[in-house]
This record gives sequence, structure tokens and C-alpha cells, in this order.
Amino acid sequence: MPSFKQNMKKVLITGGAGFLGSKLATKLVFDGFNVTVVDKQLYSNNSLDHLIPFSNFNFVFGDVRNKNLMRKLIKNKDFIIPLAALVGAPLCEKNKKLATQTNLEAISYIVKNVKKSTKIIIPSTESGYGKTDKNVVCDENTPVNPISHYGKTKLESEKLVLNRGNSVVLRLGTVFGISYRFRQDLLVNNLVTRALKDNKLDIFEGHYRRNFISIEDVTNTFAYIIKNFHKFKNEIFNVGLGDGNVTKIQLAKLIKKEIKNLKIIDNKSKKDPDQRDYSVSSKKLEKRGYKPKVKLSEGIKHLIKYLNKKNYSNNYNY
Repeated sequence: MPSFKQNMKKVLITGGAGFLGSKLATKLVFDGFNVTVVDKQLYSNNSLDHLIPFSNFNFVFGDVRNKNLMRKLIKNKDFIIPLAALVGAPLCEKNKKLATQTNLEAISYIVKNVKKSTKIIIPSTESGYGKTDKNVVCDENTPVNPISHYGKTKLESEKLVLNRGNSVVLRLGTVFGISYRFRQDLLVNNLVTRALKDNKLDIFEGHYRRNFISIEDVTNTFAYIIKNFHKFKNEIFNVGLGDGNVTKIQLAKLIKKEIKNLKIIDNKSKKDPDQRDYSVSSKKLEKRGYKPKVKLSEGIKHLIKYLNKKNYSNNYNY
């Protein structure tokens, strides 16, 4: 049950029924914040059902592009966490107009109409670093070079939020893990799912590097910054594992350690539509007091246990 030691600070989470939002809303409700979630429930309508009994939780069915609705919701909030977005390069390429409206224009509306005293913590993406030389480890001062519409919209929204002040930007690594609204398309989640299903992984352009972070650590990072906002105000922070910079082939080999009969194919003939390739440092965040706790290898084990249980449940004969 919530401790209610936060004097019921009011938090608005847009897109709060999604993969990250459902975990973050749960964490903040349990920590005693007054949480309002707005979501159009495109992917799930039950990811927040467990919060219904809590008096410090309020759900609003709606779209962040609805300006009349958002004008009401952003009033008198202590914190706004705008998670509503089209996420990932492939989805944004297919729906460029919707991606611009959701990832950028909806943020612009919040920035222009919210009280100056309201604090904003916005998730962005490390994909803005684009493609870097092998000897480069990107920190928050590294020049950005987004190569996808997704990366471009997120970086533009970063600028809007930082220019208004009283805000924090979190550039997230590739998130993995289990949530109330599970996402199978995320790289680690997807490869573990395919490995269990097919006992085979066909990896193309396996030398491309990514930085990873667990959903538990992302959630805890948001909570930590809310409670220590003065230490982070008006800055950008990378959020990833210090030892989480691995290539796609290295990731596949980590999965093979847990799934012994897994066959890995290093396919040299196919091209990855997502051309990101970078290593990232999150030392700045660690120096301010938050160090990730869930290692990539541990997250893989968690996913295997979850997916095995889920598969067993789905195939159980009554």
C-alpha cells in the first residue's frame, strides 16, 4: 500500500498504460503520489487494472492530441511525464504524420500551456546519436545525428522541453524486461522470444552496437529524479547500463548461455533497416546518485522465466 509520504504530489503520465507507463504509474502510486494517466489504450485495456482500487490513481481515456482534454489535465500538476509517443524507427517511418503529431506537436502544446512551476521529465532516446565511429563512446555532449524520423522527433521535443526550463531529459537506451503491457518488439525481448520459439536466431549486421537498460531501472530512474529534482534540473542524462554496450551478436551469445541448444546465424547478406550503431556512457547519471541494478544477463534470465510461464499458461488444458 502507498506510504503517502510525498504530500500527494500530483503527477500526470501521458501514455501511462503502455510498456513503460504502466510500470511507472504503479511505482508512483505505491510510493504515494497522486497519479493521473491519460491513454487511448491502443495496445492494452487491462494493464492498469491492478491500480483501480487505489484512491491516489485516476485513469482518463483520451488522446494527447486532444487539446481541450490536455488543457484540463495539465492544470495544477506538480510533474508531467509525457510518455505518449510512437516508438521506434519502423513504426514512425510508416506513420510519419502521426509520429510528428504525437512525439512533437503534443509536447509543444504542453510546453506552451503548462504553468512554469510544473516540472517536466521527458523520455528521449539514445538513437539520436545515430551512427558513430567504433572508438567513440557517446556522452551527453556528443553531437547528435538522428538517422530516423523517430530520432528526429524526439530530439526536437528535447529542445522544446529544455528551452522552457524546469525540466529534465532522459535519453533511454534500448529497454528490455517485463511489464504489465509486455512489448515483444524490443530487441532483447524479441530475440529471447524468438530463441525460445525457434531455437534459432538469424542475426544480420551483428556488429552493430546498442546500449541496453532494464525497465525496472528506467522506472526507478524516473522516481529517483522526481524525488531529487533539484540535482537534475534543466539537464540531459543518458540512461543505460555501463556494461550494456554490446553488439547484436554478443547479445545473441548471452542468450545462448541460457538456451544451450540455440543456433546463431551471423547473416552477412541482409541489411538492418535500423542503421543505429553506437556505444553510450551513463556516468553522468551515476555520479548524480543513480546506478542501474539489473544486468543484461539477469534480464535475459527473467525474460526466459516469464515467457516459459506465459507459454505454459496459454497452452494449459482445463
